[in-house]
Amino acid sequence: MTIPHGSGNLVGLPFPTAAKPRVRDIGLRANLRRATGTIRAKRAAVVEEVERTGDWEPLREAGRAIKAWTMRNLPELLERFETAATEAGAVVHWARDADEANRIVGDLIRARNQREIVKVKSMATQEIGLNEALAAQGIEATETDLAELIVQLAGDEPSHILVPAIHKNRSEIRELFAARMPGTDASLTDEPAALAEAARRHLRAKFLSAKVAVSGANFAVAETGTLVVVESEGNGRMCLTLPETLISVVGVEKILPRFADLEVFLQLLPRSSTGERMNPYTSMWTGATDGDGPSDVHIVLIDNGRSATLADEVGRQALHCIRCSACLNVCPVYERTGGHAYGSVYPGPIGAILSPQLTGVAANKSLPYASSLCGACYEVCPVKINIPEVLVHLRQEAPKNAAEKSAMATMGWVMRSRRRYEAGLRAARMGSSPWRGKGSLSRLPWPMSGWTSSRDLPVPPRESFRDWWKREAAEGTGANGEGE
Repeated sequence: MTIPHGSGNLVGLPFPTAAKPRVRDIGLRANLRRATGTIRAKRAAVVEEVERTGDWEPLREAGRAIKAWTMRNLPELLERFETAATEAGAVVHWARDADEANRIVGDLIRARNQREIVKVKSMATQEIGLNEALAAQGIEATETDLAELIVQLAGDEPSHILVPAIHKNRSEIRELFAARMPGTDASLTDEPAALAEAARRHLRAKFLSAKVAVSGANFAVAETGTLVVVESEGNGRMCLTLPETLISVVGVEKILPRFADLEVFLQLLPRSSTGERMNPYTSMWTGATDGDGPSDVHIVLIDNGRSATLADEVGRQALHCIRCSACLNVCPVYERTGGHAYGSVYPGPIGAILSPQLTGVAANKSLPYASSLCGACYEVCPVKINIPEVLVHLRQEAPKNAAEKSAMATMGWVMRSRRRYEAGLRAARMGSSPWRGKGSLSRLPWPMSGWTSSRDLPVPPRESFRDWWKREAAEGTGANGEGE
């Protein structure tokens, strides 16, 4: 059976190439438009409540300031977190990259003679490819978040930070469950409640038998060594309390200085992500406590490119991200292409600035161009990440071939002189006169094909604004066409 709207063979392709088939997928675009529109409306309603009291912008500014201070003092805060977590009974491991993190987690699971684990939704574990690494070692990892389970059963890739299966509708999910989820009743309907109940029954046995769970963390508090996971389904709570061993894989940027800082972020995150005043489930744990949850607690702090990102004074803003996905839900590019076109674990506007920095701009040089620079992402970001600023910065950092360098040098030379610029505009108008009636051109020969392969080129008007202004002034009329 073919399950539609998967990532297919798009992963790893340049964004313009991967985006083309997605834009033509009418069903995908309908799913995305419906889902992002619903989330936007919910977010706007709960944010407006706080805006009416005058507290929303101060909260955003507080979140931005805390994150900026954290990045400036990250080494000291990480050491403080390790000390506090260790004193509370946890074991802290350090991983320089994905391979080291996967090896640490695999070794911990095998040392406990386990071959099956349950997982809480985690972007960090997706980033390092943990499920695939464990599978190569004969360890089966079951995703327990409903959307992540859907993606896993489909052999697919997540397409959204918060709603990984946003590219699928309920009819497709019903077909998927019937085909690939053991124990599914053939009479299952595509009603959301029925689908959720089928997944719940499937996962219940996993929760009750698992000896090891793997999680990420939304926040890690340096002051106390506390980890925090927020979620909406309760699956995370089951994973965090029932197993004997809990392994948490945490990016070093998730650190917060003080426990009191959670007051800010636990107001910003739910409103920006799920459009709720607070998350239904907020789980916090500090080390291990006898008789209360897992007695064997491990924390794997991963770098995996974050130190290099931190070194970039402009680009380090990307590390402020709290994974709310608000920027995806307002992005016109994401809404038309979906997350798979980005070829990255982190899609959308935040992925366009985070992924190139974590893996190197040369490896993702097309992603900083996956934006119209409309600025909607900056307006909704709860911690005020200036995504357009970082996009432009990374475009300048991206390696360019000889033709691009020559073209940019020529344009720079032309635009440094008003006389040359106006002469260039006149030449463009004269050269495009045969196509004036078309409005725009969608296909041009090399070297302009680099532009028209992904966007239309407007045909210059018969008269420029500058020429019109000069003519009006010479004829003694004002800008509104009336005599003075």
